Amino acid sequence: MELFNIEIINPEDFFELLIRFLFNLAVIFIIVRFIYYNVRKRKDYLFTYMLISTVIFLICFLLDNVKLELGFALGLFAIFGIIRYRTLQIPIKEMTYLFLVIGISVINALSNKKVSYAELLLTNALLAAVPYVLERFVLLKHESTKVITYEKIELIKPENRQKLIEDIEARTGLKINKIEVGKIDFLRDTAKLNIYYYENKNQENLADDNSSFSDSSDD
Repeated sequence: MELFNIEIINPEDFFELLIRFLFNLAVIFIIVRFIYYNVRKRKDYLFTYMLISTVIFLICFLLDNVKLELGFALGLFAIFGIIRYRTLQIPIKEMTYLFLVIGISVINALSNKKVSYAELLLTNALLAAVPYVLERFVLLKHESTKVITYEKIELIKPENRQKLIEDIEARTGLKINKIEVGKIDFLRDTAKLNIYYYENKNQENLADDNSSFSDSSDD
């Protein structure tokens, strides 16, 4: 029967899968461990990126013969763009690295015989080099913002701006660059403040971009 004529193993395809998988895994590991993690120090995303890369690569590689190719790859981007881990709002930088991880995995899985190994190696090297250069040499300081609820409403007056900055710096341990006063609640004597600060290695994990915390226990 034709059912029993299924080839158990094709050595050429098997070793092609193994080599490409190990190559893709090594590239992703370098990017997420030595570029992303050294800057952001987020172990949860380190785990996530590695698994997503593995799944995407295997899906693309094993279904490559279905001839979906470009349309299939774009569909994967659309699916993950819609899902976006809806139980958690992902910061824009983590979303960018997620896009990078998916893109590299798709490239490594769907590149056909018309793409030489030298071209594939150069493509991966460029995709790893660009974030490294941006993180290490171009974007030396990353300005982040946080929204806080502040209860010392008398300090939001323009003449008390320096005292306001000193008080927030003492509470948060952040070096404040700029403060913007938002909504003021006179009934509760609180105000929403947007604070801007440069991240450094000791401050990277205090909060994600556009997160919020309260200095007032009443909020």
